[in-house]
Amino acid sequence: MHTHTQQISTKNIGIVNYGAGNIFSLKAALDRLSLPYGMINQPQDFDNYSHIIIPGVGHAGAAMQKLMETGLLPAIKALTKPVLGICVGMQLITNHSEEGDAVMTGIIPLKTLRFNTAISKKVPHIGWNNICVNTNNYLFANIANQTYFYFVHSYFIEFNPNFTIASCDYGNTFSAAIQKNNFYGVQFHPEKSGLAGEKLLQNFAHI
Repeated sequence: MHTHTQQISTKNIGIVNYGAGNIFSLKAALDRLSLPYGMINQPQDFDNYSHIIIPGVGHAGAAMQKLMETGLLPAIKALTKPVLGICVGMQLITNHSEEGDAVMTGIIPLKTLRFNTAISKKVPHIGWNNICVNTNNYLFANIANQTYFYFVHSYFIEFNPNFTIASCDYGNTFSAAIQKNNFYGVQFHPEKSGLAGEKLLQNFAHI
């Protein structure tokens, strides 16, 4: 009996290209891992990929504005494939960001908040920090608890046990990684986090 073959035979990663920052280091990490990828510029491009990454650096409000201007937003919200938001890309999948008092996509019902300057820590939070993996989640398969990842951010996503799959402490506890259904987000930069970050990207590519 002939079985219908899936349209996408290989695990291809589509990077949402909406002009939100430098994606050179992400491409370099995927190259090192021999993970094939391509750019998503228009809604029909989503069909070419099995996994989607939403990158982002800089200002969440400005990034959301750029994303809306691309016309890609309805297609992103409708995705049932695995999606990974990185840094600002993670903040975009929350409800709201205090950065620019901006409404985000609302995919995961969490708030993105500014670090309180009263925490007696330098803002932005830049550098290596260890994370606490809160659940047995495949994204962190074979990554030890308390592993260090590389962070660069002034805003954080609130901790919520329903959606937080890894947390980090920087004056207060915040979400280092979140998940709802097929949508994942990481606040740190896996592409700048050495072997642990590469393992996480590899795990994501096989979800």
